[in-house]
Amino acid sequence: MKWPFLSQTHRLPDPYEDFMYRHLQYYGYFKAQRGSLPNSATHQHIQKNNPRYLLNGSLGEKDDLIPDTLQKEKLLYAVSFCCPGWSQCSSDHPASSLLIAGITGTHSHMLSSPRLRSRQLLYDELDEVNPRLREPRELFSILSTKRPLQGPRWPTECEVIKENIHHIEWAPPQPEYLYQPTGNEKLPEIVGEKKGTVVYQLDSVPTEGSYFTSSRVGGKRGIIKQLAVTLQGPEDNTLLFESRFESGNLQKAVRVDTYEYELTLRTDLYTNKHTQWFYFRVQNTRKDTTYRFTIVNLLKPKSLYTVGMKPLLYSQFDAVTRNIGWRREGNEIKYYKNNTDDGQQPFYCLTWTIQFPYDQDTCFFAHFYPYTYTDLQCYLLSVANNPIQSQFCKLRTLCRSLAGNTVYLLTITNPSQTPQEAAAKKAVVLSARVHPGESNGSWVMKGFLDFILSNSPDAQLLRDIFVFKVLPMLNPDGVIVGNYRCSLAGRDLNRRYKTILKESFPCIWYTRNMIKRLREEREVLLYCDFHGHSRKNNIFLYGCNNKNHKYWLHERVFPLMLSKNAPDKFSFHSCNFKVQKCKEGTGRVVMWRMGILNSYTMESTFGGSTLGSKKGTHFTTEDLKSLGYHVCDTLLDLCDPDQTKFTQCLAELKELLRQKIHKKFNKLGQDKDLEGSWSGISLSDIESSTSGSDILSQKKKKSLQTRKQRNEQFSFHSILLERAGFASHLQKQPTFFKNQKSSSLPVKNENLRLNGRDKDTPLDSSMVTLILKIPRFQTNHKSCGLSQPPPRVILPIWPVFALPYRF
Repeated sequence: MKWPFLSQTHRLPDPYEDFMYRHLQYYGYFKAQRGSLPNSATHQHIQKNNPRYLLNGSLGEKDDLIPDTLQKEKLLYAVSFCCPGWSQCSSDHPASSLLIAGITGTHSHMLSSPRLRSRQLLYDELDEVNPRLREPRELFSILSTKRPLQGPRWPTECEVIKENIHHIEWAPPQPEYLYQPTGNEKLPEIVGEKKGTVVYQLDSVPTEGSYFTSSRVGGKRGIIKQLAVTLQGPEDNTLLFESRFESGNLQKAVRVDTYEYELTLRTDLYTNKHTQWFYFRVQNTRKDTTYRFTIVNLLKPKSLYTVGMKPLLYSQFDAVTRNIGWRREGNEIKYYKNNTDDGQQPFYCLTWTIQFPYDQDTCFFAHFYPYTYTDLQCYLLSVANNPIQSQFCKLRTLCRSLAGNTVYLLTITNPSQTPQEAAAKKAVVLSARVHPGESNGSWVMKGFLDFILSNSPDAQLLRDIFVFKVLPMLNPDGVIVGNYRCSLAGRDLNRRYKTILKESFPCIWYTRNMIKRLREEREVLLYCDFHGHSRKNNIFLYGCNNKNHKYWLHERVFPLMLSKNAPDKFSFHSCNFKVQKCKEGTGRVVMWRMGILNSYTMESTFGGSTLGSKKGTHFTTEDLKSLGYHVCDTLLDLCDPDQTKFTQCLAELKELLRQKIHKKFNKLGQDKDLEGSWSGISLSDIESSTSGSDILSQKKKKSLQTRKQRNEQFSFHSILLERAGFASHLQKQPTFFKNQKSSSLPVKNENLRLNGRDKDTPLDSSMVTLILKIPRFQTNHKSCGLSQPPPRVILPIWPVFALPYRF
């Protein structure tokens, strides 16, 4: 932070000076009173603004502030103690400036102090008085084998059980196939607690209208209540539910029949929505008995459960005795709309049946493979304690979350031989879990870290040529409490990358700030944020569309290369490069606008693959971790000095787009040679929405457009048609209209009409035409580049560029 040069009469107290004054005086190192400090209004400009003036006055003239050399030495020791990362700071940082003052002032003999030498300064072999700064200490101390990990911090309203929940990693030896619906799946009627018995219910859960205030390790103080029902004896077969552990989120369980339960998921804390992720425990199971579970308050109308996705089951007995972990289970799976109409937003239900493998077992159900904040801490602890990996992987604290949990930042690169070599390295920024319920991102991230921290020759090469900045869990609070999408601020953090509210969204603010500083040091080649997708199968990327002709299609090369390296998992066809207004606050768009050409969101399905050898099967954690390796492999392809692959991909992309545009023109009944003109068409208008689904093709009802919106849309599409070689349609009048005069009907009565078509008649795009009544567009003809208003014309419908006809 720069030290501002304020006028003598308007100088404000500097917060850093105030902090240092209070801190050092508290420890007895600073004896001067605030009134004895020089008055800035009576001294020279540089004196009143230089922070080292606190130590030496006018560079040595005010030694009476600190009586002796020993006291100054104590002060220097205090500075290095209270600011262990001072060597990272610029010379503008007060702690750095205070220490520099002590070193460069009149008492340079203090350098010989053994206490000082043992902490921040290193000397060469000749012990010359020309020290260099030591590598700063780790900025957090919880990752240490000498003490247990600091537990996650919960909101003080949350009750948390004391049991440690841990799951083993396991990959099924055989493919887990998607469920094939029979068409006879039962749709249970939702009866609720009026006709059933509540067997589990959270007492107090923060919802919309409340807000986060404080947190502590372990959550709510006091005795943890027993929320599940009490069994009446060994013959009582009631299931015992629990979700008050990391990432759990079951709100209520109602027993509606002997072996049938209705489940209500807890919404994201401090909101009333975002029910998708589920993770809970059941006990007191019975073997070879068919149970039915129905989740009754899901909010998304579309889901992968409609096309064969199965829930995950974990048996504690299987894990202990047979080393078997999470596996896909369930029959009679159905996703359907809840017919209970309470006048609020519509809910959707997921129902399935299952048979537990053992009596009296402890089992877990989950939407996807859980990966908790504690899992991450254990992994990073193993890295920090690895003598080899810790040499090229530096762990730092990016910031603290709202609840006070650490947001970790990893810097991964091999040490450079020279400063020039270090400065020449490009940067790659990877992040995950900004949406806490999308644990897919953590498994891809784990695969990436496993590879980049290995001794593989490719990994060593990547560390030689790149600096990796890795944020493995951006929203630890949400992960801990079991949210699906939001932080404890009750907001979607992946819409807040433009925020200036550091206190409300610290994880995002500090991430953007870190990347901004990184870009000032070196080029950032790639940014990628790992997510999960609940409506589309496979793995794919969302990117941005560069309008600079010099880099045209370059942002699509990395996804195409990745699809070639992982052909049975990654779908280039599902990738999208449209920048929508509703996505302006996402990480990929904000970083792209900051100047990172290759800026992506990686979407990994909760379901499975429709490609190659894995077609029709669920993805496992091993599949997702392998994608982390493929990201590394594709980075090497992208940066290969031999640009053959890059050139081939560009040529293939041009051909793919040429075919797509030809297909659009063919729908118009035109056989056009697009050479030289097709590249002028806006590719973003060919792209579909990134919020769409490849499962269901339900058409959303369009809202009514204003006259201004219709005029602007006509102007825009007219320009597109003209660029695409359809200027003749705007210039030539059909014979039928040659002698017709412009309509003089009032603007308010002008509408688009379909010639010869009743409302219920199917629309044939090859024959139906739109009659455009031009007068309402006359105000905007100049924006189309036309010298005078165009005549009425008949245009064939083009599904991409067609004007809406329903007003």
